[in-house]
Amino acid sequence: MRFKGKIKKRYWLLGLLVLLLGIWLWQFLNAPAPVYQTMIVRKGELQQSVLATGKLDALRKVDVGAQVSGQLKTLSVNIGDKVKKDQLLGVIDPEQAQNQIKEVEATLMELRAQRRQSVAQAKLAQVTLNRQRALAKTQAISQQDLDTAITDLEVRQAQIGTIDAQIKRNQASLDTAKTNLDYTQIVAPMAGEVTEITTKQGQTVIAAQQAPNILTLADLGTMLVKAQVSEADVIHLKPGQKAWFTVLGDPLTRYEGVLIDILPTPVKVNDAIFYNARFEVPNPKGVLRLEMTAQVHIQLGGVKDVLTVPLAALGEPVGDNRYKVSVLRNGETRDREITIGMRNDTIVQVVNGLTEGEEVVIGKSTAGSAP
Repeated sequence: MRFKGKIKKRYWLLGLLVLLLGIWLWQFLNAPAPVYQTMIVRKGELQQSVLATGKLDALRKVDVGAQVSGQLKTLSVNIGDKVKKDQLLGVIDPEQAQNQIKEVEATLMELRAQRRQSVAQAKLAQVTLNRQRALAKTQAISQQDLDTAITDLEVRQAQIGTIDAQIKRNQASLDTAKTNLDYTQIVAPMAGEVTEITTKQGQTVIAAQQAPNILTLADLGTMLVKAQVSEADVIHLKPGQKAWFTVLGDPLTRYEGVLIDILPTPVKVNDAIFYNARFEVPNPKGVLRLEMTAQVHIQLGGVKDVLTVPLAALGEPVGDNRYKVSVLRNGETRDREITIGMRNDTIVQVVNGLTEGEEVVIGKSTAGSAP
C-alpha cells in the first residue's frame, strides 16, 4: 500500500510539471513580438558646436549726461522715443551760464578801457622822455629827471602788458562761459532709441565731480550677443568662428553672426566659471530687444556627406571610438561593431562598420505597449 501511494504521488507531480510546461509553452508562443524603433543610415551633415546661454545688448549704447550743474528745465523725450543725431533732448537752466557771460564781458570792457588809458599814458610818457633827452643834451635838466622819465615810460608799458594778460585770461573765461551755455542744451550724440531715463524734469543735477547721467541712448539696429561659455568649452573658441542663436519667443528663427572676441575676465555664477563670447547680428526689423535671452550655438567644426546615426543607436563601448550597434534585417537584429568620428549632442559620424540604407535600432518595445 505504501508503494502504491508513492507511485500515485509521482504521477501527480509529473502531471503538475506537464501542466506548468504547457502554460509556459503557451505563453512563449503567444508572447507579443518585439517592436523595434529604427533609423535608416544615411549621409548628411554634422555640425559640432558649443552651446551657451547669452543676453542681448546694443552694439552702440551711450549714457547722455550733463557737464554743467543746474535744474533740468525741460526733457523733451520719453523712453522708447527714437531720436536723431544732434537732436535736442533737454535743457538745463541757462541763467547761471548767461550771468557768467555777462560778468566776464563787463570785466573785459573795463580792462579794455584801462588799456586805452594806459596806452595814452604811455604815449605821454614817451613824449616827455623825448623832451627830457633833448633838454639833457644842453644840461637844462638833471640826470635824475631824465631817469625818472625813462622809468615812468617803462612802468606805463608794463601796465599795458599786465592788462593784456588780464584780457587774455578773461577772454578764456568768456569762452568757457559760452561753452557752458552750450552745455545747458543736452543733444543726442548719436541716433538711437531712448532706453532709460535717470533724471526727471525739474531735478537738479550737480556736475562738480563727474557728469551725471540723464538718459541712455542705444542703437538697436545692430545687437551684441554676450554668450556665457563654460570654462570647459571656452578653450575651443576663437574669433572668426560662426555663431547663431534663437530667442525664446521664436525658436525657429536663427540669427547668425561671427565671433568677435572672448573677454578675458571670467564671470562667476554659483561657483561655476564662465567667459563672455561676443558676436553681433543685424536687427533691421527691431524684433530683438535689450536683455533678451539667447540660446547660442558656436560652431567648432563640421563635416558634410558622411554617414550618421543618432546617439541613441550606440550600444556599449568596445574600445576607442568603437561601439556596438544593433542592425535590423528581415525582422531579426544582429550586433555590429562600428567606429565613430565627430559627434554632437544628437548624432554621430560613422567612419566604418555600416553602409548607407541599413537600419539601426534606437529603441525597443513590445506590441501594444507605449513606445
